[in-house]
Amino acid sequence: MTLCNSFLLKTPIFPHSHFLTRQFSTFSNKPQIPIFSPSCSANPSSFFSVPDPKINSSDDNANNGGETKKKRLSDQSSWEAEDSEGEDYLYRLGKESDNMNIAVGARAGVVDDLFVGKFLGRDSDIVFDYRQKVTRSFQYLQGDYYIAPLFMDKVVCHMAKNYLAHILNTKVPLILGIWGGKGQGKSFQTELIFQAMGVEPVIMSAGELESERAGEPGKLIRERYRTASQVIQNQGKMSCLMINDIDAGLGRFGNTQMTVNNQIVVGTLMNLCDNPTRVSIGQDWRDSDITNRVPVIVTGNDFSKIYAPLIRDGRMEKFYWQPNREDIINIVNRMYEKDGISRDEVVSIVDTFPNQALDFYGALRSRTYDRSISKWIDDIGGVESLGNKLLKRKKNDKLPVYTPPKQTVEALLESGFSLIKEQQLIMETKLSKEYMKNMED
Repeated sequence: MTLCNSFLLKTPIFPHSHFLTRQFSTFSNKPQIPIFSPSCSANPSSFFSVPDPKINSSDDNANNGGETKKKRLSDQSSWEAEDSEGEDYLYRLGKESDNMNIAVGARAGVVDDLFVGKFLGRDSDIVFDYRQKVTRSFQYLQGDYYIAPLFMDKVVCHMAKNYLAHILNTKVPLILGIWGGKGQGKSFQTELIFQAMGVEPVIMSAGELESERAGEPGKLIRERYRTASQVIQNQGKMSCLMINDIDAGLGRFGNTQMTVNNQIVVGTLMNLCDNPTRVSIGQDWRDSDITNRVPVIVTGNDFSKIYAPLIRDGRMEKFYWQPNREDIINIVNRMYEKDGISRDEVVSIVDTFPNQALDFYGALRSRTYDRSISKWIDDIGGVESLGNKLLKRKKNDKLPVYTPPKQTVEALLESGFSLIKEQQLIMETKLSKEYMKNMED
């Protein structure tokens, strides 16, 4: 008996036994069992002779109405499951490699218990760490701050309109553009309102609107937008997307270069305004993939430098913020209140330095700390030991006690005149002309 005849694959009895070739063993008188016939060939692929499925398939086709029924591995197998559109479910999930479905985690009853485990808890969020990085809770804002009523009305109204857009019979702009002079508290006032409303926003800066790879900033905006949508859906909290200093990233100043990423970011924001509930990050479109409408708030100094179709009225509602004298006095008074400065003294300080931004009055208070900090450095051993005291002290050692200075109107006015002098030196000296005198010739 040859090697080929001795290598026999025994199989169960099939209904159509004529598919098989009966082999008789010369060493045994046992009942004959239908088996596959191995064929000896130099081609490995033809080692087994495969029966032709076309043979006697007319009976099966007649029973199935002329259509060949696809054989399934199992009625309960998820490998052959189909979605609502009749497509292969697992294949479609594989194509959606960049999906942002963070609603599905290791939850009991949703994922098989074998994969849920117990050491992570019964309910674990697969993107908890990621969400905590991109959202902000404003726990660092401690104290009682003043919020301008006009500013608050504008932000709250914009948030409410976008959350009610599906029941309002009017066009609601998705973006609120807050613009105005430098240092007027646009971002800080907005964060105070978010804290008061319990909003957990996703905040971006202009530095994230450019990348060495084309398309990355646009994709990042869509990902952050969808993340804010998932905060609304999963946590039941109000959220929004906020981009600070957008004109610094998208504005055209003089001969600055316009990049592909600038165009993609502008196009992405325009598309969000036109389709706020259909946001793709690269996966195939699905009818069931509906994103919650997320309000967008941007801040800047000069919106005239931004692409005009982005800031048109249907897409962006613009709000020029220029605090009046009463707003400035109220904000500065709340700032100096804990230092024992009365409201009348605050009025005298504001009148002494008119036409200054709000951050100027914060810089006054910061400048008064300079002398007391210099004295504290001398008390701990001088400049030579400053690094060791700050960074190389033992775990249980504490820094020497620092006593903040007592704020007085005289000290604040002295700091103010010092800052005014530095502003004038910058405007009048213009050292660049001294460095390049021959450019005027």
